[in-house]
Amino acid sequence: MRIISGKYKGRHFDVPRNFKARPTTDFAKENLFNILANNVDFEETIALDLFSGTGSISLELLSRGCKEVTSVEMDSLHFVHLKRCSGVLGDKNWRMVRDDVFRFIRRCSASYDLIFADPPYALKDLKEIPDLILQKEMLNKDGILIFEHGKDYDFSEHPCFFRHIAYGSVNFSFFKKKE
Repeated sequence: MRIISGKYKGRHFDVPRNFKARPTTDFAKENLFNILANNVDFEETIALDLFSGTGSISLELLSRGCKEVTSVEMDSLHFVHLKRCSGVLGDKNWRMVRDDVFRFIRRCSASYDLIFADPPYALKDLKEIPDLILQKEMLNKDGILIFEHGKDYDFSEHPCFFRHIAYGSVNFSFFKKKE
């Protein structure tokens, strides 16, 4: 897994072979961040990475200078990997939370400029996640929720949906709070 751009550009982190998580492909990640670069001032952004897995998105957000990145991951093996990456970088803007994402959302009192959620594609409650986040008021005004999912899901009828992009089997649906 490599960091594409920013202050940590070119850094590689080995993902253990026994990982259950699949990192967002470099191709999809690079294109996603090209879109974000035109819409987000990373240096002013407080970001949340739900279902962090390998930490690929969190690392990219930190590399691009986000003010703060919070990564939420429940799996102990994945969490140890995130801690190891954090130790290598020593970036003080990275906060890690080992918790179930649904429990984290229920208890969360913070709000974010950018929320990225990449649940396992086979997750039973996957379709409910955007509503849980949007109803909880976790997005700041003008904040963006990016939801990664498989091709079997279509969120285009959701009232807060505003964009969809697909790169192979990787789909991103974008949401903003209703005014």
